[in-house]
Amino acid sequence: MESQMKSNESKMLQSQMPEGLELEITHHPLTMKSVVNLVIAMERLKGSRSESLLSTEFRNENLLSMMIDTIVEEQIVFERYSAPQKKYMRMSMQEYSVSDSEKRSLVRVPDSMELNAVMLQGGSECRKVNLSLSTYVHLESSINAQTVALGIRGTNFFLSCHKDGEEPTLHLEAVEDKEQLSSISSDSELVRFLFNKHITGINLCTLVSVPYSDWYISTAVEENKPVEMCLESAQRNTIFSLLPLKKTPRCEGEM
Repeated sequence: MESQMKSNESKMLQSQMPEGLELEITHHPLTMKSVVNLVIAMERLKGSRSESLLSTEFRNENLLSMMIDTIVEEQIVFERYSAPQKKYMRMSMQEYSVSDSEKRSLVRVPDSMELNAVMLQGGSECRKVNLSLSTYVHLESSINAQTVALGIRGTNFFLSCHKDGEEPTLHLEAVEDKEQLSSISSDSELVRFLFNKHITGINLCTLVSVPYSDWYISTAVEENKPVEMCLESAQRNTIFSLLPLKKTPRCEGEM
């Protein structure tokens, strides 16, 4: 029964071959895919190349090449490349005294995670927040700025900028393991702790969020208002004075 089916298949395919060519089916069973490939090959042979098949210059190699071109499937492999993520590497840390362009100091509001800009009177210097400023380096920087993380001196609190709603906002976050900030990838959530420090004068600078490059750390024109993020066009103070701290005794409560 099986040999009869093979014979019938052979006769059917042979009837479609161009004149002068013969087709022989071996003992290997034909799959439907093989039959389809053979039919396609024969249709192409009967087409524009039929004249060349009958010429005396047509050789077995020509037929083999034509069959291979028809039957062999092409597999196109697309290589995918992704740009390596930028790494910010912490290099050094220095402590600074910070004040805004109105000579106001930053103080932490008691029992809250908020900083206010306040004009301090004599004897209240211990309320002043000083910064532990960590400097980072990275390759292929396209901006003329220094990337930094802004910690509160003597604590594990760091300034961060991320969206808490529709706009980026400034936050004070506790970081239990500071070592996780030693190396920060540009696609990491930790990039919220990074700011670009742009020098605007002697000891003067602006502090711009790395993930939100149009948003600046700023203080309000009014006294004793929260430190917040703003756009450059806002009517707020965006320039800060950073003075390196000398080694001085720390206030009670600093770590």
